[in-house]
Amino acid sequence: MPFPEVKRVIYKKNPLDKVICQLRFPPILKIDAEIPSEFQDKIRKDFPNYTETTELRVEPSPRIKGQIPPELLSQVLQSTSTKNYEFSSEDEQWKINMTRTFISLTANKYERWEKFKEKLEVPLKALMEIYSPSHFSRIGLRYIDVIQRSVLGLEGVSWTELLKPYILGVLAAPEICGYVRDSECRYEIGLSDKESTVRMVTKLVEDVDSGEICFRIDSDFFNTKKTSLNDTFDSLDYFNKRASRLIQWCITDRLHKSMEPLKV
Repeated sequence: MPFPEVKRVIYKKNPLDKVICQLRFPPILKIDAEIPSEFQDKIRKDFPNYTETTELRVEPSPRIKGQIPPELLSQVLQSTSTKNYEFSSEDEQWKINMTRTFISLTANKYERWEKFKEKLEVPLKALMEIYSPSHFSRIGLRYIDVIQRSVLGLEGVSWTELLKPYILGVLAAPEICGYVRDSECRYEIGLSDKESTVRMVTKLVEDVDSGEICFRIDSDFFNTKKTSLNDTFDSLDYFNKRASRLIQWCITDRLHKSMEPLKV
């Protein structure tokens, strides 16, 4: 058990900047071939706004990769394009993206897991009814937390009082922390089900509006096993519980209390 069990809480001062669920499936060419009007009809109540983009991907042919000097490679590149359909809520806080290989839900204002699942159920049901994917090849649930001290009334408080030393790395060294200009650490940690992984990236980031230095914890939980459609939410529930454990494993009691936890 990589992360100890904790009591579930909802933070009144939620540090979550973004939550993303992505479900990948074998390519469905029908999604690229026609406008998803039927899909839109089924989700339009929750996601009325629509945009469409075409993603161009350029890559070398497998037959020539590694056989041609880099200066000539651009002349023999292959290009492919994929349509990305985006449906968003009226307030732009919720967004669905769909391509021929995945569907995703992004929450820019996350409150609690039950509401996120409720938002996901509608487009997921529409995907199954209209496009009938055979299975999911990758299930991912990603949490991006940004600790901004001014929002929590913690201006001037050292990171060592807010985050555990194993998360801070060299930032936990008092003789060095004041001189660190940038910091980024990456980890891949296997979960106790022996099938799933969390890819964790911690980094100092700058708030766009104020220029304040913040600490970001980006946790991407995923598995790449072949998953039946009926088991999707079991996997996501598992990731959600591990995400709650992970964030409390990262922070100190002082930060935990400053975010005003509420019992569920």
